[in-house]
Amino acid sequence: MSTEKSSLHTRNLHRNPYDFDQLISCVPELKQYVFVNAYQSVTINFSIPKAVKLLNKALLLHFYNIKDWDIPETNLCPPIPGRADYVHYIADLLADQLNDIPTGIAVKGVDIGVGANLVYPLIAHRSYGWKMLGTDINKASLENAQRILDQNPDLSTVIQLKQQPDSTHIFKNIIDNGDRFTFSMCNPPFHDSEESALKGNIRKTKNLNKSKVQKPLLNFGGQQSELWCEGGELAFITKMINESISYSSQILWFTCLVSKKDNLHKLTTLLQKVKAIDVKIIDMAQGQKISRMLAWTFIPQQDRKAWF
Repeated sequence: MSTEKSSLHTRNLHRNPYDFDQLISCVPELKQYVFVNAYQSVTINFSIPKAVKLLNKALLLHFYNIKDWDIPETNLCPPIPGRADYVHYIADLLADQLNDIPTGIAVKGVDIGVGANLVYPLIAHRSYGWKMLGTDINKASLENAQRILDQNPDLSTVIQLKQQPDSTHIFKNIIDNGDRFTFSMCNPPFHDSEESALKGNIRKTKNLNKSKVQKPLLNFGGQQSELWCEGGELAFITKMINESISYSSQILWFTCLVSKKDNLHKLTTLLQKVKAIDVKIIDMAQGQKISRMLAWTFIPQQDRKAWF
C-alpha cells in the first residue's frame, strides 16, 4: 500500500499516491501506460518518455486546470511534484517577511530558464496567484511555452515570456530599469558537458528500469541549455551571484536550486564576498534526489515589507 510522500512540502498537492482513475479521466491516453507493479502499486514506467509526458499533462489539468499542456520530444519533461516543492518553499521564504504567504499579482517572480514546459510559472500562478516572467535563451522552447499560454488565455496577462539574447548573461537584457521582482527562481543546468549529461541519462534509465542500458533513453528529454553548460551548475550559479549584485535593488530574493551539496561552500563564500545581507539554504526533495534551495538578498530586513 502506498503511503504519503512525506518528503514533499506540506502544501504540495502531490504528497499522496497518484489517483490514476482520476488522472485517466483527465487524459484517457494515459491508461495504456498504467500497470500494477510487483509491490501491488498502481504506477507507470517512468523510463518511457510518452508515459511521463501524459502523466504530467493529466496532473497539470487535474490539479492546476492547465489545458492542452504539451512539449516537444526533445525538451525536458519535469517531475511535477518536485517542481511544485520549489514554488512552495519560495512561498515560505516570502512569508517570513509578513508572517503570512503573500498572494496575488503584487508578487512578481522571474523564472530563469523557463524551458518549453512553463511548469514553474503555471504552478506559481495557480497556487498563489503570483505574476510570473519566464525567460530562456532557446527561442523554440519559448515558442512552445507561448503555445501553452495560448491554450489557456486566462493566463495571458499574468505570465509573460522574454528571450535572453546573450547566453553569457542571466539578468541583463531581462530586468529593465524600473522593474521590481519579489523573487527570481532557477533550476540551473547540472552537467558540465554533453557527455556528462548523456552518462547521467544512462544512469537514470538504468535505475528506472533496473536493467543494463547502453544507449541513453532521454526519458526526461532535455535540450543542451536545459541539461548542461560549461563548468556545470557551480559555474552557472557563480555567474548568477556575481550578476545579482547589479540588480540588488530590483529583486528582493534571488533563489536557485543546488543539486550538488559540495558546491554550497564555494557559493556561500562568494555570497559573503559580494556582501549579501541574508543567505538561506533550504533542504528539499526533488523527486528521488535531495536538492537545496539557495536564497540570498541585499535588502535589509526592515525594508522588505515595502516589497509587498
